[in-house]
Amino acid sequence: VSWLFSPARSEITSLDSGNIDDILNNADVALVNFYADWCRFSQMLHPIFEEASNVIKEEYPDKNQVVFARVDCDQHSDIAQRYRISKYPTLKLFRNGMMMKREYRGQRSVTAIADYIRQQKSNPIREVQDLEEISSLDRSRRNIIGYFEQKDSDNYRTFERVANILHDDCVFLSAFGAISKAERFSGDNVIYKPPGENAPDMVYLGSLTNFDLIYAWTQDKCVPLVREITFENGEELTEEGLPFLILFHMKDDLESLEKFQQEVARQLIGEKGTINFLHADCDKFRHPLLHIQKTPADCPVIAIDSFRHMYVFPDFSDLSVPGKLKQFVLDLHSGKLHREFHHGPDPTDVAPGQPIQDLASSPPESSFQKLAPSEHRYTLLREKDEL
Repeated sequence: VSWLFSPARSEITSLDSGNIDDILNNADVALVNFYADWCRFSQMLHPIFEEASNVIKEEYPDKNQVVFARVDCDQHSDIAQRYRISKYPTLKLFRNGMMMKREYRGQRSVTAIADYIRQQKSNPIREVQDLEEISSLDRSRRNIIGYFEQKDSDNYRTFERVANILHDDCVFLSAFGAISKAERFSGDNVIYKPPGENAPDMVYLGSLTNFDLIYAWTQDKCVPLVREITFENGEELTEEGLPFLILFHMKDDLESLEKFQQEVARQLIGEKGTINFLHADCDKFRHPLLHIQKTPADCPVIAIDSFRHMYVFPDFSDLSVPGKLKQFVLDLHSGKLHREFHHGPDPTDVAPGQPIQDLASSPPESSFQKLAPSEHRYTLLREKDEL
């Protein structure tokens, strides 16, 4: 069959547990094809991926500028598990060893993949020529501005690394030399302008050469604690591998959203990294609401999607009760929510003399796990569901 992968023609770097960290850490940009030989879509992608690599290598001959690599997920299941690969083929972008949260979802063609890499190699930072430009920024966006004495500096190179990773979440700008002097009264400076015309600026106070510190600070500013889930980013969010705590609210109900954001920040900041905090438009997500026997008329509604089942927070009005929302999340992690959906309340939660209820029906199945499925990708989770 003419489109079957031919190793002899390949210019692609094969990754395994022995070389993956070294190769990815030393690559400015790496596009990695996670595949399985038995998957026909993987087989169809191989020659396309190889040809795109050849095109890009002519434009970026330095081997560390752009790396095209592959992982045989059957042979290296440990790597597939490490990067939460659940469908084949999956194309993931890495920058200096760090995997970007948005996988490549464009057309599977030589032209489209090559254009994607060219875009990734373009400068994510807009250089400001006059500080007057700052006053006309789009204040509906999150803006990070760096003021530097010179471009050829360790401070700016660190800022550039951060911008390369987070440019999808924030707008990055920079100013140099005499133009930036008014903002450099104590040396090079980075500030964050949050959304909102009257929102005050926030100044980064750490070392500008410490990548980990400035990346953590910038990520905290660019990626909100409570993100909106949409049909466009739903699958991407599931690939982060964390369950969802979701507020379903009407689009114009900003009061409920603000209450939810406040309580998440107050009660659950310590759970960041164990669960994703999200909000969703009730009208757009009528189907997930039906899974929990709700309609837009019932909104606002809070629920957890564990990717196995969906669990409903009993009463939105209890949101501000100290510890109530946190306990809901802790009950997910302990398995209590799952047990109680299948077997009724835990014995310790039953009042004296009250029988334990044995629920015959199963809890609602996860809905967000199957958001935006692609007919061009084989999904293991879908196969498991069908079996």
